[in-house]
Amino acid sequence: MNTKEYISSGIIESYILGHASPEEAGILECVMKNNAEVKAAFDEAQKTLEDLATAQAVTPPNDLKSKIWNKIQQEQTVEEIPVAPVHASKTHDENEIQARGNTNWKTYAIAASVLFLLSIAGNVFWMNSQSEARQEITRLAAEKQSQAAAMEKMNQKLNLFSNPDMQMVMLKGVEKHQDAKAIVFWDKKTKEVYLNAENLPKAPTGMQYQLWAIQDGKPVSAGMYTENKDSRIALANISKAQAFAITLEKEGGSNVPTMESMYVMGGI
Repeated sequence: MNTKEYISSGIIESYILGHASPEEAGILECVMKNNAEVKAAFDEAQKTLEDLATAQAVTPPNDLKSKIWNKIQQEQTVEEIPVAPVHASKTHDENEIQARGNTNWKTYAIAASVLFLLSIAGNVFWMNSQSEARQEITRLAAEKQSQAAAMEKMNQKLNLFSNPDMQMVMLKGVEKHQDAKAIVFWDKKTKEVYLNAENLPKAPTGMQYQLWAIQDGKPVSAGMYTENKDSRIALANISKAQAFAITLEKEGGSNVPTMESMYVMGGI
């Protein structure tokens, strides 16, 4: 894997988000120390994700604090501060000091409660904004990984098309499946056979597409198709063939083709 492929693999985003395994993290840290291009890509990705988190931040409503203070003032206006009975020997001034002390204590308690409520409200808004930012970052990272996988698959197909030793055989749908299509890439030098079958219906559970080469009028199995092999991994080595066909068989394949389950066929 070259430097550009390593950067586009998504490992940098996974590392920043804390999803990378210890082994992946160790490899990336080692690579960054010795590869300026990977280090620059890491710095750029980190800045992008930080900018996104900042852009997604949510601040509490401007009138939240004033609403709470107004509520407190209304309660203070209505509330009557009861004065506890005092001993007959106490003077009027002593009674007034005691009442004032009770009022100040309640005011401080209410103020502390307000600050506590404001702190909770701020934390709730901050946590919500951080959660939304993390979800958006995760979505973007997954989207980038998906795009990288699609680009890799496209490059594989381009390599097949541009290989001068590769013979392309178009397979067209039979009468029951006229909309089905597939392409066989047959390397005349290595005799390896690749299959692009994206235009075939998705195989039902327990079933699998099987490629056949027609040699001297007889069908010979040319391998079982899976989506991860599409245009990437050779299904078989075929020394000679006059045509190719695809049938839908039970998972694992068949020794002979099920003719009524044939989807496409094409001659060379």
